[in-house]
Amino acid sequence: MKTKVLAAVTALTLLPLSALPASAAPRIDWKPCATEYAPTLECASLRVSGVFSIALAKLPATDAGRRVGSLLTNPGGPGGSGVTVLKYGGRGFALDKPEMAEVRQRFDVIGFDPRGVGASTPAIACGPDLHDPAVSRFPKNRADYEKLIAHNRVSGAECLKRTGPALSQVDTWRAADDVESIRTALGEPKVNWLGVSYGSELGAVYAEKYPKRVRTMVLDGAVDHSRPTRQAILDETIATEGALNDFAKWCTTSAECVLRGKDVLATYDALMRTPGGVPAKELGRNLTAEEMSAGIYGGLILPAFWPAVAQGIADSTAEKPDASALAPYAQLDPSYGAYRAIGCHDFGAPFTSYADMKAMQGLVKTLAPHAWRYSEFWDMASGCAGWPVASAYLPRPQQVRGAAPILVVGGEHDPATPLVWARGLARNIENSTLLVDAGYGHTGLLNSACVRDEEVKYLVSGVTPAPGKVCR
Repeated sequence: MKTKVLAAVTALTLLPLSALPASAAPRIDWKPCATEYAPTLECASLRVSGVFSIALAKLPATDAGRRVGSLLTNPGGPGGSGVTVLKYGGRGFALDKPEMAEVRQRFDVIGFDPRGVGASTPAIACGPDLHDPAVSRFPKNRADYEKLIAHNRVSGAECLKRTGPALSQVDTWRAADDVESIRTALGEPKVNWLGVSYGSELGAVYAEKYPKRVRTMVLDGAVDHSRPTRQAILDETIATEGALNDFAKWCTTSAECVLRGKDVLATYDALMRTPGGVPAKELGRNLTAEEMSAGIYGGLILPAFWPAVAQGIADSTAEKPDASALAPYAQLDPSYGAYRAIGCHDFGAPFTSYADMKAMQGLVKTLAPHAWRYSEFWDMASGCAGWPVASAYLPRPQQVRGAAPILVVGGEHDPATPLVWARGLARNIENSTLLVDAGYGHTGLLNSACVRDEEVKYLVSGVTPAPGKVCR
């Protein structure tokens, strides 16, 4: 589930993908929209093909005389708001880090909310029951499976009712055309792109469709959309288990870990087996094992959160347990509706029956004996089973040809986007370079000064790092 740390039963007629070419867009009418964190921020909206208007934000280059161009950004998700990130000064893109100073100096940094997301209109709107703690994503029997499918159908129908027919037109293939409309409206001959996590998928699709319009493109925390959904589930399951083990090892030596001296994995397993879950006083109800697992995963994304995760586990296993410390990581982000819809339209549900899903559960539990209760791709795939809108952009072989050199970044210990995805995406992109982050956490941009330094040098010069470069 898309958490705060990180975010239709009628037959809709899907517009054919080929019927949505990008058209020339009008110039953008920027207006001041300063915030406490971004005093020079400017905002606008742009009408694109179809029924959508895209919300935009801009942090102008601070050294206009040395300006390179516009840098389009996407913070991930799907469902992440680039406008919101810039309203907070771009910290979600690490713009507050010293290595990123030249980006602020030499680029107009552009944030946007993709179609259906955030302040763009019409926005994807779903009901509060999209997540129901009483409905398990790991059904134990056929009745539980039918309950999950029924829940997904009802909640999906509510999304369609609230959003309308536009719900069928939110996928990454179409969103890439909107990026081209933004480029045209900006008056830029070519795109500079910084996309993290899902932002790497959107960037790669843009490069596939408009290769000659790419000047530079960073795809960090890479998603390989050519990988079948079943395999992506297994890849991410392995990565999530690895991240939990990394956390447990950190706890054995770090003075910041309140669990130091304990068997962290055994403590985690005992917590997950607590009958009926654990009270979260701030929520006024118990957190289920699946929710606590999701909450802990949300904290594993950034090593800076690991001390808080350890405290949350300690509080949840205390004599008078309280899982409130895990609740902020487990609660749904407001963008979860967009996350669900775009994810379902891009990847779909691979399960064909209860027997099929049960077999996949067995594989997941074997690959992740501790952390099996949550990974983003399992959450997405199980939530898409019964989704009422047909998937228009399912995984398929992806080839990017004829673009300028592109930089793909993957992490050896990334729980959300495994390194195998970055390797696969790099193979699919002609003339790309893979930069490996040997550190911990999701994306090199947010966790590694070395990665940030390499990305900035590339964005400014257009020259990728030497092949085989590893940031340690």
